[in-house]
Amino acid sequence: MKAAPEDQAILLDVQRLDNDITRLAHRISSLQKGEHLTELGTRAAGLRRQLAAATGDVEDAERDLARLESDTATAQARIERDTTLLQNVGSAKDAAGLQNELDSLNRRTNDLETQELEVMEKLDQLRARVGDIEKQLADIDAERGRLMGVRDDGIARFEKDRVAAVQSRADVAAKVPADLLALYERQRARYGFGASLLQGGVSTASGVALNNSDLASIRAAAPDDVVLCPDSDAILVRTAESGL
Repeated sequence: MKAAPEDQAILLDVQRLDNDITRLAHRISSLQKGEHLTELGTRAAGLRRQLAAATGDVEDAERDLARLESDTATAQARIERDTTLLQNVGSAKDAAGLQNELDSLNRRTNDLETQELEVMEKLDQLRARVGDIEKQLADIDAERGRLMGVRDDGIARFEKDRVAAVQSRADVAAKVPADLLALYERQRARYGFGASLLQGGVSTASGVALNNSDLASIRAAAPDDVVLCPDSDAILVRTAESGL
């Protein structure tokens, strides 16, 4: 294929813009994936499971406390009843029976009050645990909100740059002859690069220095010959800095 050297040189601008478009698309994709946001979401889900379990523990402890308070109230009511009966009892035998029951009820009340204190201490710890988890969740939600704002701003900025690069690419590509552009597109689709600058004997697409045999073949080619890079298969653009 033949193409004017200046037309071949334009392909370097097309390739540069294609690289920019690919880079911007990758950045947009990375932001859309939001790996850190996903990590925070995973942490939040774990904390919600912990919160559900901790809340259940609080509810269990509250039920235990309510039961103990009810049992204590019942025992105290019986103590008040028996105390009144003891004051009015007529026989020593009945008095002894009531006193025994009162002693038993007082022991029972003391045990219940001790259990209440233990459950109340446990309940305070469980409620503190719930509060700590809720704070962690609130902090994560705040951080997620901030990161989502940063992500959305970044996506909007990169998308604006990408659209501008796509338009610039279309404008520059329009200056390239159709057959040359078609070859560029085909090579880029196959190998990742459509054009490569030969700079000091090195193909910029592959980063590899061409050997003497390849350089000799390139030197023998006419300026308007379209030459492919032996390493990257991109169109090899020759300029004054190619070292030929």
